[in-house]
Amino acid sequence: MQILLRLSRIIDDLNERIGRLTYGLVILMVLVGFWNVIGRYLGRTIGQNLTSNAFIEIQWYIFDLVFLLGSAYSLKHNEHVRVDIFYTKWSPKRKALANLIGTIFFLIPFSIIIVVVSWGAVLNSWAIFETSPDPGGLPRYPIKTMIIVSFILLFLQGISEAIKNFAVLTGKLAPHQESHESEF
Repeated sequence: MQILLRLSRIIDDLNERIGRLTYGLVILMVLVGFWNVIGRYLGRTIGQNLTSNAFIEIQWYIFDLVFLLGSAYSLKHNEHVRVDIFYTKWSPKRKALANLIGTIFFLIPFSIIIVVVSWGAVLNSWAIFETSPDPGGLPRYPIKTMIIVSFILLFLQGISEAIKNFAVLTGKLAPHQESHESEF
């Protein structure tokens, strides 16, 4: 079990670092969006085009990255969407059991399905070096690749969560030790 908990810690550390990177991406996204608005109005005033489709697409791509890369981080920190009607009143072991079942039967298979289904579209996008159809648009293949990357990260975080929940159920890990700061 200690080997599995070490593996869980490695996965947690990876997704923690990637999640913290997304904080910076949020700031960058806001700055690009701010420039898109200011550049459009200032450009009209001075009669010069100060923004482009590329800037708009950069903002979209950054948003995509925040959403895609932030999903595993959100799961790690138990900040994902959940219907808490019953869950909040459950004991830690019952929560661990529900989380383990949900992870094994829903999260992990869903992540695998998304990677498998997306694989062909991503490969096709790379094969033709797909770009945006908009004038001055950006390449699409890198952002499409992030779909696969994000679901692999989500799959890995699901493995980590399954390990931790199993450890809670077997008494090898206290429920409060599930966070990143815990010592395995």
